[in-house]
Amino acid sequence: MITVTDVSLKFSEKPLFKDVNIKFIKGNCYGIIGANGAGKSTFLKILSGEIEHDTGSVSVTPGERIAVLSQDHFAYDGYTVKETVKMGYPKLYQLEKDIDAIYAKEDFTDEDGMKAADMQAEFGELGGYEAENQIEQMLSGLGLEEEYHGRMMSDLDESQKIRVLLAQALFGSPDCLILDEPTNGLDLESISWLEEFLLEFENCVIVVSHDRHFLNAVCTFTCDIDYGKITQFAGNYDFWYQMSQILQKQAKDQQKKREDKMADLRQFIQRFASNVSKAGQASSRKKVLEKMELEELPVTSRKFPYVHFQPQREIGNFVLTAEKLCSRDDDGNSLLADFSITVHPGEKVAFVGMEHNAVTSFFDIVSGEKKVDSGTFVWGQTVTHSYIARDNSSYFENELNITDWLKQYSPEQDDAYVRGFLGRMLFSGDESLKKVKVLSGGEKVRCMLSKMMLSGANVLVLDDPTNHLDLESIESLNGALVKFPGVVLFSSHDHEFVSTVANRIIEITPKGVIDRMMSFDDYLKDEQVKQLRKEYYEGISKKIRI
Repeated sequence: MITVTDVSLKFSEKPLFKDVNIKFIKGNCYGIIGANGAGKSTFLKILSGEIEHDTGSVSVTPGERIAVLSQDHFAYDGYTVKETVKMGYPKLYQLEKDIDAIYAKEDFTDEDGMKAADMQAEFGELGGYEAENQIEQMLSGLGLEEEYHGRMMSDLDESQKIRVLLAQALFGSPDCLILDEPTNGLDLESISWLEEFLLEFENCVIVVSHDRHFLNAVCTFTCDIDYGKITQFAGNYDFWYQMSQILQKQAKDQQKKREDKMADLRQFIQRFASNVSKAGQASSRKKVLEKMELEELPVTSRKFPYVHFQPQREIGNFVLTAEKLCSRDDDGNSLLADFSITVHPGEKVAFVGMEHNAVTSFFDIVSGEKKVDSGTFVWGQTVTHSYIARDNSSYFENELNITDWLKQYSPEQDDAYVRGFLGRMLFSGDESLKKVKVLSGGEKVRCMLSKMMLSGANVLVLDDPTNHLDLESIESLNGALVKFPGVVLFSSHDHEFVSTVANRIIEITPKGVIDRMMSFDDYLKDEQVKQLRKEYYEGISKKIRI
């Protein structure tokens, strides 16, 4: 158990949170939510002891072990994958090293043998003899197959390292598991495996995530960082959202009553200030009014960008046809092989599965970012399309500020118009003058969304747009795509996002394509789809292509 008592922390004299009192108890999963910059990751670092808080205390039940998902993806480059995972349980890892060191001694004695026997007994009690099998199952569940288990960490790509570090945190059944964005870099199947693992996990889990479906699936409590404090709610993300809407309505009603009362006070003061018989009452009300005016109402740190796509023209009956598209990567590996598709008006098509590079290649080809090796595709004459690529860094490799950058894509060149538009996308004031080359991943996506909104396109193509966005931005984009009257082609690792937007699901597999006109949740339950997926993936190593 972790007990947080009267904890406060300030950054640059600005309090992130104050007088926090929370207990994290075995058997529960706590989701930490809040706007970007609210202090979610900072709070996790306080709990793990990585950084100090200003006041209060954090205590851990004696003898309990805390495991933390490492954010340093290069820290273990000198170790193998299995060894890196095993290092997540330091006591077991060190014990194994010590046993090996004793048996490696040239002058091995009877005393050494007795010591080694005692150590091996402890090793067994800690689960050391089952460790190899557990590690292999865990890595495979996270999408990293056996061929990678003996490799050096330095040989893995970024997404593969993320999976190994997640397995490291999960290994050895820690008493408390602290996870900061554990679903980043995972495909939907690996996220599903992680959900099942955490649901069966008997100890304490504390997690920060922007994946709403994941939070709903695993969380028993939600801790909201807002208004300079941390408030705990019993229930998952959806329950918190419903409660927050009720509390916001109550706050607005109270504010309305307060404003009405202040208006009545002003009216009375103005009417009777010069009336001798009621001057005392007017003076008394003036003091009440002054006190009310001095009261500062709490301001939420949670901000929602305004995302709205309005096509300039209605789409016709013919949208897109692609015939036998073939594409290879720079190493000559096949990405698309004879891929064909016809897209119709009203369709919102989610591309799911593990062949993420194949999906990106298709999006790049039809958006004109990449040449096709063979095959053809044709857009309808009424179609105007706009694309947000998974890697959009090339758009920001210049010296422009955000305002001048967006003016390149705006039909209206007036600075006031562009800045007003950026303000709705949370780039207000001096923020709109920041250099685009220094923007964060989430800020770049919001810029690309702004570009897409200004395009007036009736077909939107988005390759994993939710990856760098916070919950508020994801919800805004989610709602905008649901309302969009045109066609959408997209991919995402966010289950909720896919299930609420898509009405058609396409999965490109190594042995064929599965194409169904249905919701994502129905797709996952469909028995024919399950059988096809089993056939198409049978005997094929699940290489990570995030």
